[in-house]
Amino acid sequence: MPFTPVLHAEWLKIRTLRALYGALVALFAVTTAFSAIAATGSTSDPGFDPLFTAFLGIGPGQIAAVAFGALAVSSEFTGGGLRLAFTAVPQRGRWYAAKLTGVAVPAFLTGLVTGAASLVVARAGLGSAADGLTAGQQLRGVAGCGLYLALMALLAAGLTALLRSAVGALSILVPLLLVVSFVLGTSAGGLPEYLPDRAGQVVLHARPDGSLGPWSGLAVTALWTAAVVAAGAWSVRRRDA
Repeated sequence: MPFTPVLHAEWLKIRTLRALYGALVALFAVTTAFSAIAATGSTSDPGFDPLFTAFLGIGPGQIAAVAFGALAVSSEFTGGGLRLAFTAVPQRGRWYAAKLTGVAVPAFLTGLVTGAASLVVARAGLGSAADGLTAGQQLRGVAGCGLYLALMALLAAGLTALLRSAVGALSILVPLLLVVSFVLGTSAGGLPEYLPDRAGQVVLHARPDGSLGPWSGLAVTALWTAAVVAAGAWSVRRRDA
């Protein structure tokens, strides 16, 4: 079967699952709300970064992106859905690629809209504190927000395909994103800087001060995602439906 109808079928599946709509709505609402709140009380911090402050809501908001990616894949593991999918599309790699595309595109587009909205509301709260931001930095922040959230959704999708469980994937990713980075902080040398969330969020800083730049940090997150997606592809190809 050609790729286009497979992608269309996967897109129809995603459109019919209300939980996935809810995850994307939560992604937008939580990220924007937390960014607005953060913008009202951060200008007195010694390390104040107006661009990163505008996107601080991505911390809690990314959990919704992860949930979106995990649920989009785990829905196939109930009611014999995966067996039916492989019957309709014997080329498992093609099905997997279509599924990942169906995850990445909505997550990226929602991330762009979320990034733009977060920047607007945060700038309103920051007032003159955000006047030093250049157009290029703001554009990078919005584009980086979309790319980062799409990568996190794909990371969750790949891990769910590997474990065949949304619960298993979320039980790994949620503590990693909400706890591990904060606990490690700047300890363990520079290793925490290369965690997928820490590295990817460098693109949201006006002037990064670590060893990673905006796009090299995002590339590190992309490598993490590619490795997990490849492991998920192995699971899809090798394990029984």
